[in-house]
Parts: sequence; structure tokens; C-alpha cells
Amino acid sequence: MPATVTEGLQIDLAAGHVRRVLGGLTPRVALVLGSGLGSLAASVVAPLRIPYRDVPGLTAPTTPGHEGEFVVGQLERVPVILQNGRFHLYEGHDPAMVVLPLRLCAELGASILVVTNAAGGLNPRFTPPSLMLIADHINYMWCNPLSGPVVQGEHRWPDMNRAFDLELRQLARRVARDRGVELNEGVYAAVLGPSYETPAEVRMLQRIGADAVGMSTVPEVITARARGMRVLGIAAITNAAAGLENGGLTHKEVLEGANRVARQLEHLICGMMRTIAV
Repeated sequence: MPATVTEGLQIDLAAGHVRRVLGGLTPRVALVLGSGLGSLAASVVAPLRIPYRDVPGLTAPTTPGHEGEFVVGQLERVPVILQNGRFHLYEGHDPAMVVLPLRLCAELGASILVVTNAAGGLNPRFTPPSLMLIADHINYMWCNPLSGPVVQGEHRWPDMNRAFDLELRQLARRVARDRGVELNEGVYAAVLGPSYETPAEVRMLQRIGADAVGMSTVPEVITARARGMRVLGIAAITNAAAGLENGGLTHKEVLEGANRVARQLEHLICGMMRTIAV
């Protein structure tokens, strides 16, 4: 069976299962919650929780801080679907598996993607923990989720000139200012992982223009743009990258940093939803 047919069937089966559970609710916004940032799910009104393991083609994530469920309901009166936890390439998944939840959300009707992550800070002006609005990204993962046959409903060559929507970024800056949320803006570099970067790699990423580095997000953004979705990206700068501070890095420290800034992220996203709902 051709790969495009196989992927199409996976998307149809997964979306069909979730659609039956939702009973007619059509989400407008899809949100991907990164490591340690799942507390936003508690703000969803009348939530329907669908474990990934119950959805055909999906399984439970193996990374701590990723719950592995869809949460569907209302956030500030906006119908939303939250991807509470994501899949990573470093877990051994192929790119199609990593973006299958996002493709499912698009099939259900979501036209806006808000994607979050936990990242290491490269820009010395960004003091962790803090939030960074993603203005652009660098794909250092050495793969692209669109490789292979074109999946139905996606563009072969999506324009990445403005991958992160200008109007949504302006809205985010305005809400952050009104709510007193510190919000830097910069370029996110995605690497494969799971090992953290060496000091030499950090210096290289700084020299090519990156302000933060992580191991996710770019596959979802590329796929969303291929689907014609508008994208907003927010990185939680949880720690300084290797070599920029004394001491080593652990995933526990990343989760602690994400937890400390999660409330600010919640204020920012909920404030944006109130405007989107109008």
C-alpha cells in the first residue's frame, strides 16, 4: 500500500475516533503543550479527555512531563483541542507519527495552532525562566515531516517566509504588555536530541542566529503551514544552554523551570483567547 494511502488512513481512523467522542464539537484552535506546561489543561471548561492510547495509531509518550492525552472543550469561550504532551523524534518515532496528532486536529477543523515548548536559552539577555515569542525557526533536526508522498489536504511546498503569524504575534505582544507578562522574542532552533547540546554546539547555534534551542515544535509548525493553519509559537526558556552557566543540565531542572513560568503562559494564552473569541 502506498505510503500516502497508509498515512491518510491513519489520519482518518484517528480523527474519526475523536470525532465520535466529541459528538459534533468543532475545535477552532489546537494547542500543543510542551514539557511541564500541561497545567493549562485545567483551565478548559467542560473538558473531554481522550488518552492517546485510545486513539488508533497513537501510543503514550515516554517523556516525563507529557501526559499523553487530548483535552477538548472551551477556553475563554473558544472551542479548543489541547495536545497535552507530544511525541518526539528522539523517542524513536518517525516524523509522520510525531505530527499525526496535529494532522488529526486539523482534520477536526482547527485552523489556528498555538505550539509551546520548553527550551534552553541561547540569548544572554533572556533570563530563565521566562517566555519567548517565536519569530522564526531553524530546522537542525535533519528531517522534514513532509518528505515522501503528499498527504491529502497539504501543500507540497508550503511557504515558510512567515511561518509564525504576524497578527497573532502582535496580539501576543499586546496581551503580554497589558497583563504584565515578560515576553521576549527570538529565533528557535530545533535539534534532534535526546542529548543536550555541547558548549561548542551552543556557540554554533548562537552564531547562526538562534536565541533558544529545543527538541520539538518544528515538525508541527511545518505540517501546520502545509495545512494552511495560522501558527503562534511560545517557548518557555527554562534554563541557560550548556556552557552559558556553571553546572550540568537535567530534565528535572527543565520541568522545574517550565512549572515556574507555566502560570504566565496560561495568562498569556487565555488573554489571547478572549480576543480570538470576539
